[in-house]
Amino acid sequence: MFENVDWLPDNFVISDAVLSLLASSAILIVTVIILRALTTRFIQRTVNSPELRGKWLVNSRNGFLLLLMLGLVMIWGEELRTLALSIVAIAVAFVVATKELILCFTGSILKSGSRSFVLGDRIQIKDLRGDVIDQSLLATTILEVGPGKHLHQRTGRRIVIPNALFVSEPVINESFTTHYDFHVFTVPFKREDNWQAAQQALQIAADHHCQPYLELVRRYMSKIGSQRGLVMPSVDPRVTIQVPVAGEIHLTVRIPAKAGERNFIEQAILTEVFSENDFSAPRPGRAEDRAASSSSESLRTQGR
Repeated sequence: MFENVDWLPDNFVISDAVLSLLASSAILIVTVIILRALTTRFIQRTVNSPELRGKWLVNSRNGFLLLLMLGLVMIWGEELRTLALSIVAIAVAFVVATKELILCFTGSILKSGSRSFVLGDRIQIKDLRGDVIDQSLLATTILEVGPGKHLHQRTGRRIVIPNALFVSEPVINESFTTHYDFHVFTVPFKREDNWQAAQQALQIAADHHCQPYLELVRRYMSKIGSQRGLVMPSVDPRVTIQVPVAGEIHLTVRIPAKAGERNFIEQAILTEVFSENDFSAPRPGRAEDRAASSSSESLRTQGR
Protein backbone atom coordinates (compact mmCIF):
# COMPACT_ATOMS: atom_id res chain seq x y z
CA MET A 1 0.00 0.00 0.00
CA PHE A 2 2.96 2.33 0.70
CA GLU A 3 5.09 1.25 -2.27
CA ASN A 4 4.67 4.59 -4.14
CA VAL A 5 5.04 7.50 -1.74
CA ASP A 6 5.18 10.32 -4.30
CA TRP A 7 4.19 13.10 -1.90
CA LEU A 8 7.49 12.99 0.00
CA PRO A 9 10.39 14.98 -1.48
CA ASP A 10 13.47 13.13 -2.65
CA ASN A 11 15.77 14.89 -0.15
CA PHE A 12 13.46 14.33 2.84
CA VAL A 13 15.65 13.04 5.70
CA ILE A 14 14.80 12.70 9.40
CA SER A 15 17.72 13.46 11.67
CA ASP A 16 18.93 11.05 14.31
CA ALA A 17 17.92 13.45 17.10
CA VAL A 18 14.32 13.58 15.87
CA LEU A 19 14.26 9.79 15.49
CA SER A 20 15.50 9.44 19.06
CA LEU A 21 12.78 11.79 20.33
CA LEU A 22 10.11 9.93 18.38
CA ALA A 23 11.32 6.61 19.75
CA SER A 24 11.33 7.94 23.32
CA SER A 25 7.82 9.32 22.85
CA ALA A 26 6.58 5.99 21.48
CA ILE A 27 8.13 4.09 24.40
CA LEU A 28 6.56 6.51 26.87
CA ILE A 29 3.10 6.22 25.29
CA VAL A 30 3.26 2.40 25.19
CA THR A 31 4.48 2.28 28.80
CA VAL A 32 1.69 4.57 30.01
CA ILE A 33 -0.93 2.55 28.13
CA ILE A 34 0.33 -0.73 29.61
CA LEU A 35 0.49 0.70 33.14
CA ARG A 36 -3.01 2.15 32.81
CA ALA A 37 -4.38 -1.16 31.59
CA LEU A 38 -2.73 -3.07 34.45
CA THR A 39 -3.93 -0.50 36.99
CA THR A 40 -7.49 -0.61 35.65
CA ARG A 41 -7.55 -4.42 35.83
CA PHE A 42 -6.16 -4.35 39.34
CA ILE A 43 -8.78 -1.85 40.52
CA GLN A 44 -11.62 -3.78 38.93
CA ARG A 45 -10.53 -7.04 40.62
CA THR A 46 -9.70 -5.76 44.07
CA VAL A 47 -12.19 -2.95 44.75
CA ASN A 48 -15.68 -4.22 45.48
CA SER A 49 -17.54 -0.95 46.07
CA PRO A 50 -18.90 0.41 42.74
CA GLU A 51 -18.62 4.05 43.83
CA LEU A 52 -15.05 3.67 45.08
CA ARG A 53 -14.10 1.65 42.00
CA GLY A 54 -15.38 4.37 39.65
CA LYS A 55 -13.61 7.05 41.62
CA TRP A 56 -10.27 5.24 41.48
CA LEU A 57 -10.66 4.50 37.78
CA VAL A 58 -11.24 8.16 36.98
CA ASN A 59 -8.36 9.29 39.20
CA SER A 60 -5.99 6.74 37.70
CA ARG A 61 -6.96 7.74 34.16
CA ASN A 62 -6.35 11.41 34.90
CA GLY A 63 -3.07 10.61 36.69
CA PHE A 64 -1.68 8.60 33.79
CA LEU A 65 -2.80 11.33 31.34
CA LEU A 66 -0.94 13.95 33.36
CA LEU A 67 2.09 11.68 33.56
CA LEU A 68 2.04 11.26 29.77
CA MET A 69 1.85 15.00 29.17
CA LEU A 70 4.70 15.75 31.58
CA GLY A 71 6.84 13.05 29.98
CA LEU A 72 6.24 14.41 26.47
CA VAL A 73 7.07 17.93 27.63
CA MET A 74 10.32 16.69 29.16
CA ILE A 75 11.23 14.80 26.01
CA TRP A 76 10.36 17.60 23.57
CA GLY A 77 11.27 20.51 25.90
CA GLU A 78 14.20 21.83 23.85
CA GLU A 79 12.27 21.67 20.59
CA LEU A 80 9.25 23.34 22.19
CA ARG A 81 11.43 26.17 23.47
CA THR A 82 12.92 26.66 20.01
CA LEU A 83 9.42 26.65 18.51
CA ALA A 84 8.22 29.19 21.08
CA LEU A 85 11.13 31.51 20.27
CA SER A 86 10.34 31.20 16.56
CA ILE A 87 6.68 32.04 17.20
CA VAL A 88 7.67 35.08 19.28
CA ALA A 89 10.04 36.26 16.55
CA ILE A 90 7.32 35.87 13.93
CA ALA A 91 4.85 37.75 16.15
CA VAL A 92 7.32 40.62 16.70
CA ALA A 93 8.02 40.85 12.97
CA PHE A 94 4.29 40.88 12.25
CA VAL A 95 3.69 43.66 14.78
CA VAL A 96 6.54 45.76 13.36
CA ALA A 97 5.33 45.27 9.79
CA THR A 98 1.72 46.17 10.61
CA LYS A 99 2.42 48.88 13.20
CA GLU A 100 0.59 51.63 11.29
CA LEU A 101 -2.44 49.43 10.64
CA ILE A 102 -2.62 48.51 14.33
CA LEU A 103 -2.39 52.20 15.27
CA CYS A 104 -5.18 53.00 12.79
CA PHE A 105 -7.45 50.39 14.39
CA THR A 106 -6.52 51.69 17.85
CA GLY A 107 -7.25 55.28 16.80
CA SER A 108 -10.63 54.24 15.42
CA ILE A 109 -11.52 52.57 18.72
CA LEU A 110 -10.26 55.61 20.66
CA LYS A 111 -12.25 58.23 18.73
CA SER A 112 -15.37 56.06 18.81
CA GLY A 113 -15.08 55.39 22.52
CA SER A 114 -14.38 59.01 23.43
CA ARG A 115 -16.99 60.39 20.98
CA SER A 116 -14.52 62.99 19.77
CA PHE A 117 -16.65 63.93 16.77
CA VAL A 118 -19.37 62.70 14.44
CA LEU A 119 -20.16 63.16 10.77
CA GLY A 120 -20.64 66.83 9.91
CA ASP A 121 -18.45 68.20 12.72
CA ARG A 122 -15.66 70.63 11.95
CA ILE A 123 -12.41 69.34 13.43
CA GLN A 124 -8.73 70.26 13.45
CA ILE A 125 -5.85 67.89 14.07
CA LYS A 126 -2.32 69.28 13.70
CA ASP A 127 -2.54 71.59 10.65
CA LEU A 128 -5.45 69.71 9.06
CA ARG A 129 -8.87 71.33 9.43
CA GLY A 130 -12.22 70.60 7.81
CA ASP A 131 -15.69 69.08 7.95
CA VAL A 132 -15.96 65.32 8.55
CA ILE A 133 -17.70 63.57 5.64
CA ASP A 134 -16.66 59.92 6.09
CA GLN A 135 -15.22 57.56 8.71
CA SER A 136 -13.83 54.02 8.50
CA LEU A 137 -11.66 51.70 10.58
CA LEU A 138 -8.49 52.97 8.93
CA ALA A 139 -9.07 56.61 7.99
CA THR A 140 -11.27 59.70 8.41
CA THR A 141 -12.12 61.92 5.43
CA ILE A 142 -12.67 65.67 5.75
CA LEU A 143 -13.39 68.54 3.37
CA GLU A 144 -10.70 71.13 4.02
CA VAL A 145 -11.71 74.50 5.46
CA GLY A 146 -9.35 77.45 5.33
CA PRO A 147 -6.65 78.09 4.38
CA GLY A 148 -5.44 78.54 7.93
CA LYS A 149 -7.35 78.17 11.17
CA HIS A 150 -9.07 81.57 11.05
CA LEU A 151 -11.00 81.23 7.79
CA HIS A 152 -14.26 79.33 7.42
CA GLN A 153 -14.61 78.69 3.71
CA ARG A 154 -14.07 75.36 2.00
CA THR A 155 -11.06 75.07 -0.26
CA GLY A 156 -12.53 72.23 -2.34
CA ARG A 157 -9.83 69.76 -1.30
CA ARG A 158 -10.53 66.40 0.33
CA ILE A 159 -8.13 65.19 3.01
CA VAL A 160 -7.88 61.55 4.15
CA ILE A 161 -6.50 61.38 7.69
CA PRO A 162 -5.15 58.03 8.99
CA ASN A 163 -6.75 57.16 12.30
CA ALA A 164 -3.29 56.60 13.78
CA LEU A 165 -3.05 60.38 14.32
CA PHE A 166 -5.92 60.28 16.81
CA VAL A 167 -3.76 58.16 19.15
CA SER A 168 -0.95 60.71 19.53
CA GLU A 169 -2.47 64.09 18.54
CA PRO A 170 -5.23 66.14 20.23
CA VAL A 171 -8.42 66.75 18.24
CA ILE A 172 -10.10 70.17 18.23
CA ASN A 173 -13.85 69.95 17.63
CA GLU A 174 -15.27 73.30 16.52
CA SER A 175 -18.84 71.97 16.50
CA PHE A 176 -19.48 71.70 20.23
CA THR A 177 -23.08 72.76 19.67
CA THR A 178 -25.30 71.99 16.69
CA HIS A 179 -27.42 75.13 16.16
CA TYR A 180 -25.45 78.09 17.56
CA ASP A 181 -21.80 78.54 18.30
CA PHE A 182 -19.29 81.17 19.43
CA HIS A 183 -17.04 82.69 16.81
CA VAL A 184 -13.84 84.62 17.55
CA PHE A 185 -11.75 86.69 15.17
CA THR A 186 -8.96 89.23 15.65
CA VAL A 187 -8.39 92.64 14.02
CA PRO A 188 -4.80 93.98 14.40
CA PHE A 189 -3.91 97.68 14.72
CA LYS A 190 -0.77 99.67 15.32
CA ARG A 191 -0.39 101.44 18.64
CA GLU A 192 -0.70 104.88 17.04
CA ASP A 193 -3.88 103.99 15.12
CA ASN A 194 -7.28 105.09 16.35
CA TRP A 195 -8.05 101.67 17.80
CA GLN A 196 -10.45 103.14 20.39
CA ALA A 197 -12.82 104.23 17.63
CA ALA A 198 -12.36 100.85 15.93
CA GLN A 199 -13.27 99.05 19.15
CA GLN A 200 -16.46 101.06 19.45
CA ALA A 201 -17.36 100.56 15.79
CA LEU A 202 -16.79 96.81 15.99
CA GLN A 203 -18.95 96.58 19.11
CA ILE A 204 -21.81 98.48 17.45
CA ALA A 205 -21.63 96.37 14.28
CA ALA A 206 -21.49 93.10 16.25
CA ASP A 207 -24.52 94.09 18.34
CA HIS A 208 -26.40 95.07 15.20
CA HIS A 209 -25.80 91.79 13.32
CA CYS A 210 -26.38 89.49 16.34
CA GLN A 211 -29.45 91.24 17.74
CA PRO A 212 -32.09 89.33 15.67
CA TYR A 213 -31.20 85.93 17.17
CA LEU A 214 -29.43 86.88 20.41
CA GLU A 215 -32.33 85.83 22.67
CA LEU A 216 -32.59 82.47 20.88
CA VAL A 217 -28.88 81.88 21.44
CA ARG A 218 -29.23 82.79 25.12
CA ARG A 219 -32.01 80.22 25.65
CA TYR A 220 -30.18 77.58 23.60
CA MET A 221 -26.91 77.97 25.51
CA SER A 222 -28.79 77.85 28.80
CA LYS A 223 -30.37 74.56 27.72
CA ILE A 224 -27.00 73.11 26.68
CA GLY A 225 -25.49 74.14 30.01
CA SER A 226 -28.28 72.45 31.95
CA GLN A 227 -27.99 69.22 29.95
CA ARG A 228 -24.21 68.94 30.24
CA GLY A 229 -23.74 70.46 33.68
CA LEU A 230 -21.73 73.43 32.40
CA VAL A 231 -21.74 77.10 33.27
CA MET A 232 -22.12 78.75 29.87
CA PRO A 233 -20.48 82.16 29.33
CA SER A 234 -22.37 85.28 28.38
CA VAL A 235 -23.59 85.21 24.79
CA ASP A 236 -23.51 88.98 24.29
CA PRO A 237 -21.05 90.19 21.62
CA ARG A 238 -17.89 91.65 23.08
CA VAL A 239 -14.66 93.25 21.85
CA THR A 240 -11.58 92.80 24.02
CA ILE A 241 -8.05 94.22 23.78
CA GLN A 242 -4.86 92.20 23.49
CA VAL A 243 -1.23 93.35 23.25
CA PRO A 244 0.66 90.42 21.69
CA VAL A 245 3.80 92.44 20.89
CA ALA A 246 5.06 95.94 21.65
CA GLY A 247 3.60 98.53 19.33
CA GLU A 248 0.49 96.56 18.34
CA ILE A 249 -3.07 96.44 19.60
CA HIS A 250 -5.28 93.48 18.66
CA LEU A 251 -9.04 93.75 19.00
CA THR A 252 -10.57 90.31 19.57
CA VAL A 253 -14.23 90.08 18.64
CA ARG A 254 -16.36 87.26 20.07
CA ILE A 255 -19.88 86.85 18.73
CA PRO A 256 -22.57 84.16 18.82
CA ALA A 257 -23.27 82.81 15.35
CA LYS A 258 -25.48 80.28 13.66
CA ALA A 259 -23.81 77.03 12.70
CA GLY A 260 -22.39 77.40 9.21
CA GLU A 261 -22.70 81.21 9.12
CA ARG A 262 -19.61 82.24 11.07
CA ASN A 263 -17.68 83.42 8.03
CA PHE A 264 -20.72 85.28 6.67
CA ILE A 265 -21.27 87.26 9.89
CA GLU A 266 -17.55 88.01 10.28
CA GLN A 267 -17.35 89.41 6.74
CA ALA A 268 -20.53 91.45 7.24
CA ILE A 269 -19.16 93.07 10.40
CA LEU A 270 -15.75 93.82 8.89
CA THR A 271 -17.28 95.23 5.72
CA GLU A 272 -19.61 97.51 7.64
CA VAL A 273 -16.87 98.81 9.91
CA PHE A 274 -14.05 99.39 7.41
CA SER A 275 -16.14 100.61 4.50
CA GLU A 276 -17.37 103.59 6.53
CA ASN A 277 -14.35 104.40 8.71
CA ASP A 278 -10.62 105.02 8.46
CA PHE A 279 -8.75 104.21 11.66
CA SER A 280 -5.22 104.83 10.39
CA ALA A 281 -3.04 107.21 12.39
CA PRO A 282 -2.79 110.82 11.07
CA ARG A 283 0.57 111.90 9.71
CA PRO A 284 1.86 114.96 11.62
CA GLY A 285 3.92 116.46 8.81
CA ARG A 286 1.26 116.25 6.14
CA ALA A 287 -0.13 119.84 6.56
CA GLU A 288 3.32 121.40 6.91
CA ASP A 289 4.52 119.68 3.74
CA ARG A 290 1.60 121.07 1.79
CA ALA A 291 2.27 124.60 3.14
CA ALA A 292 5.96 124.42 2.26
CA SER A 293 5.12 123.19 -1.22
CA SER A 294 2.71 126.10 -1.77
CA SER A 295 5.30 128.66 -0.59
CA SER A 296 7.98 127.34 -2.89
CA GLU A 297 5.58 127.37 -5.81
CA SER A 298 4.65 131.04 -5.18
CA LEU A 299 8.32 132.02 -4.97
CA ARG A 300 9.04 130.38 -8.29
CA THR A 301 6.09 132.26 -9.83
CA GLN A 302 7.32 135.66 -8.56
CA GLY A 303 10.83 134.97 -9.83
CA ARG A 304 9.50 134.50 -13.35
